[in-house]
Amino acid sequence: MAIIKNVKPLSAEKLFDLLKNEFADYINEKLGSNLSIEYAHVYDEINISFPEVIEGAALNITVTDEELTVTLMATNSDYNTNLLEDNLIGFLEVHAG
Repeated sequence: MAIIKNVKPLSAEKLFDLLKNEFADYINEKLGSNLSIEYAHVYDEINISFPEVIEGAALNITVTDEELTVTLMATNSDYNTNLLEDNLIGFLEVHAG
């Protein structure tokens, strides 16, 4: 779990739109890949899935006015989920911090 201060601040709706429009390009450029990414947003929770490599939601972001909390949900995957989490945290630090 990682906590990022929501300095700018981003609402869950704004973050969801930002993720949908920019995160795939960001992580695919960093990893030299072409991952398919799906997003689900309910209230202040955003789930991120990588359906080609991980079954179910891989990461969760909880959004408050003060912080963004990233939780790794796919802990039993053969894929390097820590790499996905690290790149998500880097993306969020650029846009929220």
